[in-house]
Amino acid sequence: MRNTMKFSILFVVVIISVTAFIVEYINQSLSDDVVEEKSDEEKAEELAKKMKPKIEEHLHKRDIHHFIKTITFEKDVTINPMGDIIIDGYINNEPEKFGFSASLQYSAKKIGSMSYDPELSYRFKDWDKFKDEPELKENYLKRLSEKEREQYLKDIGEKE
Repeated sequence: MRNTMKFSILFVVVIISVTAFIVEYINQSLSDDVVEEKSDEEKAEELAKKMKPKIEEHLHKRDIHHFIKTITFEKDVTINPMGDIIIDGYINNEPEKFGFSASLQYSAKKIGSMSYDPELSYRFKDWDKFKDEPELKENYLKRLSEKEREQYLKDIGEKE
């Protein structure tokens, strides 16, 4: 009976020790993941900082009408589930109208894709490519208010 009691106590002590060891190991693993996640965020911010001039160059290349005066980048950089780094910004101090988003590929250190708000996209449109279809530009201009039409024509250099 005494041996059974000693054996039971020893067994309980071993179970408690193993459980404590497992819990400590899991907590350590979770804290390592948090540290690693932080370093991924820091890497993303560093790449975004390096790529901002290339994004600006890309935008100026698309700006055939030379309407871009300023380019502003948002402070937050995000990492999407696919691992791309997303940096947002806007042009000419108009975040509601002229916003853009750049997707950066970390492994290739390049711009993967860019998306633009519709108004910004129209500022980049080369209407000379649609000379055979002038109604496309006319239809676009008709949907704008008088003030917007004036501003658009100014932005693309057709009116002063």
